[in-house]
Amino acid sequence: MSEKQAYTAFPNQFRQDLIAGKRLIGCWCSLGSPITTEVLGLAGFDWILMDGEHSPNDVLSFIPQLMALKDSSSAPVVRPQWNDTVQIKRLLDAGFYNFLIPFVQSAEEARAAVAATRYPPDGVRGLSVSQRNNRYGTVKDYFKIVNENIAVMVQIETTTAIAAIDEICAVNGVDGIFIGPGDLSTTMGHIGNPLHPEVQAAMQKVFASAKAHGKPVGILAPVEADARRYIEMGASFVAVGSDLGVFRNATQALRDKFL
Repeated sequence: MSEKQAYTAFPNQFRQDLIAGKRLIGCWCSLGSPITTEVLGLAGFDWILMDGEHSPNDVLSFIPQLMALKDSSSAPVVRPQWNDTVQIKRLLDAGFYNFLIPFVQSAEEARAAVAATRYPPDGVRGLSVSQRNNRYGTVKDYFKIVNENIAVMVQIETTTAIAAIDEICAVNGVDGIFIGPGDLSTTMGHIGNPLHPEVQAAMQKVFASAKAHGKPVGILAPVEADARRYIEMGASFVAVGSDLGVFRNATQALRDKFL
């Protein structure tokens, strides 16, 4: 097998593969350490989700982790704390090109997420002449080409989002639909049980709508059987674990060998 090339954003092959519906296997990155992120980057996942919503991360902690992934073939994807235009702008300037926007509940919110990642006239992103995203002003024709090299995925996590899924999937610039099984099951009254038949039926509605609109579906599924089932259902970009989970499970397993 030939060695994978380091990820580059121009062109953004991750976005192209995502839109094409190719199978992209990823891993959550939650520990907030450049060292653990660097180790994770050596594994060869198609993408790594760097979490700002439920992990101790911000712009200043993300930048060293992006530096640690410089030679990795894994595409960095960031999840902001919220669907916030200013926060998304700062993450763009920090060097991210792929976004998973949490808690999107309507087409209006999906359009706002896309607009936050685009320069006018396609969006509302504020302009900075020199920042990490344009390699400090060294990317040729950056302002002409960057809009088409930003990937936006929106996270479906509530019954409100399920009710609006057709309208959300129809939003131009939304490149992928990502199911949040934990919050979705919670809002449906089945906290901690995403395998409940009602939750699974809601997920099937997402799959059907996304397919009808030509949008790929993703999900986080750290249990192997679940991940394989969702892939069979049609999910094409799937996170199959996390650095935190792998570390916790491995250390506990090591302890159990001797204690």
